[in-house]
Amino acid sequence: MEYRVGGEDGAVFDGGIVRNLGNSEYVIRIGDREHNVRILSADRGGIEFILGRGYHRAKYVEGSTAGMRLVVDGVPMAVGMHPGLDKVVYKNSGGAGAAGAGGAQAALRSQIPGKVISVAVEEGAPVAKGDVVCTLESMKMQVGVKAHKDGSVRSVRVKEGDSVAKNDVIAEIE
Repeated sequence: MEYRVGGEDGAVFDGGIVRNLGNSEYVIRIGDREHNVRILSADRGGIEFILGRGYHRAKYVEGSTAGMRLVVDGVPMAVGMHPGLDKVVYKNSGGAGAAGAGGAQAALRSQIPGKVISVAVEEGAPVAKGDVVCTLESMKMQVGVKAHKDGSVRSVRVKEGDSVAKNDVIAEIE
């Protein structure tokens, strides 16, 4: 998996996971150098790890399907993940010309399995194409599921705490 990391100072570099050594240990590539990293703990708030011989703590600030903002040892950073995934999720959830009878389909579907962290709309509420309808947590990342068209919410099929599978209907927008 490839990543693009940028710091407050404007420096940007590419990186990736080279291999999994087991027992929460990995070889990663930062720029053109490889490093050993050991994950000590990871939870919703962040991750503690040893990189080389140094201890580090990263706190999650904000995340989406395409990237994450975090603070590593007090230094803000942005990590770009899954380039283009926002577009793929949007297209496959009914956006970008998906059509059914009478125009774009009504059903907004989940393109990933996950747990519903929050629901941002109510039945009858107006939504614009691109508005976040709900937020899912999948593989320790939070992913915003966005409206695939302008309209009003006919029904919301999920609630906070629900688990959804790929292709489950999140909401219907008319």
